[in-house]
Amino acid sequence: MIMKTYSLKKQDVKRNWFVIDVSDKILGRIAVKIADKIRGKDKPSFTPHTDGGDYVIVVNAEKIKVTGSKYDNKKYYRHSLFPGGLKTENFKDLVAKNPERILEEAVKGMLPKNKLNKSIIKKLKVFSGPNHDHESQQPKEWNPRI
Repeated sequence: MIMKTYSLKKQDVKRNWFVIDVSDKILGRIAVKIADKIRGKDKPSFTPHTDGGDYVIVVNAEKIKVTGSKYDNKKYYRHSLFPGGLKTENFKDLVAKNPERILEEAVKGMLPKNKLNKSIIKKLKVFSGPNHDHESQQPKEWNPRI
């Protein structure tokens, strides 16, 4: 009896579009579900070396929640690569200024650090309000169980 392992090829990938409303959802728990969806880990044809995931549109990113005292204490760091160029922002200020970046950073941190990273993260579309500009792709409503 010969058993064969199926390996997903680039031309065999079928991508779907999903839209998710993250208002009143916890940041880390929903970021795990989104990372799995855009990487394709929820599909039976998952292959680690192939980008076989779906597109995910996230709406209401400014209404995302965090637990504990992270709302006041959580910090985001970036560096300009010049001496003394470390910039810090806390969660509260980032929600007011750029709420899309919070979810993008959380999902990006859960993806593998390899050559597929850039192509996988491009399938995440985050919007701060309830409207998005991807209606022509006819996305399906997605409510993961958390």
